[in-house]
Amino acid sequence: MIEVRNLTKYYGPELAVNDISFTVEKGQVVGFLGPNGAGKSTTVKIITCYLAPTRGTCVVNGYDIFEDSLEVRKQIGYLPENTPLYSDMNVFDYLKFCVDMRKDGLRRTKRVGEVIEICGLKDVLQKDIGELSKGFRQRVGLAQAMIHDPQILILDEPTVGLDPNQIVEIRNLIKDLGREKTVILCSHILPEVEATCNRVLIINKGEIVADGTADELGASAKGKGRLVLKLKDAPLEKIENIFNVSGIDRVAEVSAAEPGVSTVVLEVLKGADPRENIFRYCVEHDLILLEMSRERVSLESVFRQLTSGEGV
Repeated sequence: MIEVRNLTKYYGPELAVNDISFTVEKGQVVGFLGPNGAGKSTTVKIITCYLAPTRGTCVVNGYDIFEDSLEVRKQIGYLPENTPLYSDMNVFDYLKFCVDMRKDGLRRTKRVGEVIEICGLKDVLQKDIGELSKGFRQRVGLAQAMIHDPQILILDEPTVGLDPNQIVEIRNLIKDLGREKTVILCSHILPEVEATCNRVLIINKGEIVADGTADELGASAKGKGRLVLKLKDAPLEKIENIFNVSGIDRVAEVSAAEPGVSTVVLEVLKGADPRENIFRYCVEHDLILLEMSRERVSLESVFRQLTSGEGV
């Protein structure tokens, strides 16, 4: 578990992180998002003991970053954006080297074998790291972060530069790890965060501006809600008159989803739930309603609102 308590960091007169607090529990995969210069990297560096805060502290699995920094480092596996790999070493020798650096020789053979299996490196053990694809280099980087079996993993842009198949592989690996460990995922690829994380933290101008699941953040987003209808063989006049239904602000869009089927996007007045009224309208006007669903607000839209000054 990670407890960040009233963390503040100044670089000279410049305030980078402003009195932030949050907790990350075991078994959570948390997306930590923010625009460049928001304080994300500074926060991660403080948690991993690379940087001291001006005020506040962080406790990692019961160890304080000031009082027990060596123990904190043992608890964390860190994969930076630019993975620290030695291109002229083969994969197996590199992982043995990483274990030796941790002074855990008694478990070396067993643990190297474990991370090779977890990260899917069996077929490239004797290859030099410099010869590997970007995807396999990321796997090796993740293996070094896990080599000491940490309870917490902090991963910075783990899928940058990967092709779609490699992204899916790394995503599934992170999800699997998240069942047993605490994972913080820093990424600018918002669909990746939505697909991988069960909680999202957004930092902007040194302050935490959002904390929740992607669905919770979408539900709290600024602006009117939207409903999407699919109607069969519906006359345009009847579609356009749906805006008269109580709770509907306007018909935002009408398109042909497929032959004989119209997709209708409705903007809903804030706080209203007109779904029952829409059903009644369809019955009264002999409209065949095939489907009705809420249009989900994307994490990207929420992120832009929160970090561009529009608010939520």
